[in-house]
Amino acid sequence: MAQAGPLIGVSLKMYMGLARTRAWMTELAAMMRSLPLMPFELFVIPSFLSIGDAVQVLDGVGVAVGAQDVFWEDAGAYTGEVSAPMLVEAGCSYVEIGHAERRALFGETDADVALKVKASVRAGLIPVLCVGEVVEAGPEEAIAACAVQIDAALDGIPADSEVVIAYEPVWAIGAPEPAGAPYIRAVAQGLRRHLEANRNARLIYGGSAGPGLLSRLDGAVDGLFLGRFAHDISALREVLMEAGTRANNCE
Repeated sequence: MAQAGPLIGVSLKMYMGLARTRAWMTELAAMMRSLPLMPFELFVIPSFLSIGDAVQVLDGVGVAVGAQDVFWEDAGAYTGEVSAPMLVEAGCSYVEIGHAERRALFGETDADVALKVKASVRAGLIPVLCVGEVVEAGPEEAIAACAVQIDAALDGIPADSEVVIAYEPVWAIGAPEPAGAPYIRAVAQGLRRHLEANRNARLIYGGSAGPGLLSRLDGAVDGLFLGRFAHDISALREVLMEAGTRANNCE
């Protein structure tokens, strides 16, 4: 699978056990082998316990593997934590940092997120930095809220470091309908302007994302970050085909 074009990510959160995750990965690998050669990139983020299985099952099919969290120290007496070097050794390329659930449920602050981003970049991982406004308001308010989170997280990170910004309006996560395309486009355009100093930052959108959304966003973002929708491999295939077709048409 060609490694270019739109970036699509999938986080499995804590929905699947080990056996179900392995079955899903096996189905995903078969689907990837059946796809025509198309320009997109795909990464999946299973639970910590399934990273090894994911790396094994997805080997050679053009899918990168990530982790759902990371600790900010490289080693030490930190019971229950997982370091960035451990994730690299396990075969991870990406790591999700600062998701709204971790901020809300576990009290993660912008300072915590910044430490995790630094540790990830230091180890050679690509941080998937989750940002988003909590309350639905206007695009300018959303841009301002996200900019604060981005600036705090990327403070001190070299401008050429590869980073993915996952814009997920908190009020839209898990909602029956995603935020409206005009709203997302307006916020994305503002975030792109804010990110101009970081040459390697890509912007993807999450928050009840599904088929057709990438086309409606019309190039405002570099890809999508999917959740439960992608549990259905045929639905994920539809998004990937849309991403690849759009990339081909834009060449």
